[in-house]
Amino acid sequence: MRLSSEEALKILNSFIGTTRDDIWITHSKCVGDSAGKIAKALNLDEDYAKALGYIHDIGKKYGWNNYEGVLPHAINGYKYIKELGYDEEYAGICIKHSFLNNDINCLANDRDYTDSSDENYEFIKKYIAKEYSIYDKIICLCDLMCKDHIMTIDKRLNDLLSRHGIYKNSQYHILETNKLKKYFDDMLGYNLYNLFPEIKNNL
Repeated sequence: MRLSSEEALKILNSFIGTTRDDIWITHSKCVGDSAGKIAKALNLDEDYAKALGYIHDIGKKYGWNNYEGVLPHAINGYKYIKELGYDEEYAGICIKHSFLNNDINCLANDRDYTDSSDENYEFIKKYIAKEYSIYDKIICLCDLMCKDHIMTIDKRLNDLLSRHGIYKNSQYHILETNKLKKYFDDMLGYNLYNLFPEIKNNL
C-alpha cells in the first residue's frame, strides 16, 4: 500500500505530545520537507520523498532518549509501518536512514550498534546490505542536515558529536557524509545548499 505525504504527516502529527518531547517530530518534518525540495530539483517524486522523510523516525513514538541506541528506533519503526500495511520501502527507510554506505558500522556514534547479541542486529546488517535507492540516499542526507531546522552537515554533525561524543567510527561517518553531500552536488550540478537559502540564517 502506498503512503502519501499527507497521510504520513497525519501519522507523524498523531504522536505530538505523546513522548518525552516533540523534537523528533519537528526533526522528521524538516527531513521530509527538505527531502521534497531535493527530489523536486532532481525531477523525482517530491511527494514520495516527503512521505519517507516524515516517517523515517517513527520508531521513536515508543519513547526515546539520547542513550537508547540506534537499533531500537530503527526496528520499531520498521515493524510499525509494516503493521500498518504500507509497502516495504516505507518500512525500510526506518532502518536505512541510520546507516550510511550500507554499513552497520557507519554511525556518528556507537551507542549500541556493536552489540551483536541484539536479536535485530543480524537482520539489520543484512537488510542494509541491499542497494539504497536515490530516495533512501536523500533521506540519509537530510537526516544529517536537519535538527528541528535545516543546517549545513558540518553544523549538524557538530551537534551530534557534541551530544553523543566521538567514537572510533566517527571519522568514517563524517567522511561518508561528505561523500554523500558531494554525490548530490554532482547530480544537481551546483551546491545543494543553494536549495536552502535559510541555511545562511542557521550558521
